[in-house]
Amino acid sequence: MTYSARLASGHVINPRLENRPASSRTQWRVVDIPRDIAYHEAAKLLSEQAEYGRWELARAVIFVGGARRVWLRRRTMHVERTDAA
Repeated sequence: MTYSARLASGHVINPRLENRPASSRTQWRVVDIPRDIAYHEAAKLLSEQAEYGRWELARAVIFVGGARRVWLRRRTMHVERTDAA
């Protein structure tokens, strides 16, 4: 479930899902944002992820060069079948 979000400036942001055990109740996505992306563009991207994908911000790190790494999480629900199919 990896895809690329292309911004108007031509930069590509590649989110990736972290592998977690099946018993985990949270799903994680790590987004690496290049330093060329303006703060308001990154905030807009993350707010769209939160609104439409039901992701919430768990952690954000700004590196020395200006690049950012953001961890998003969402709760997942595992439902077991109760009928005898």
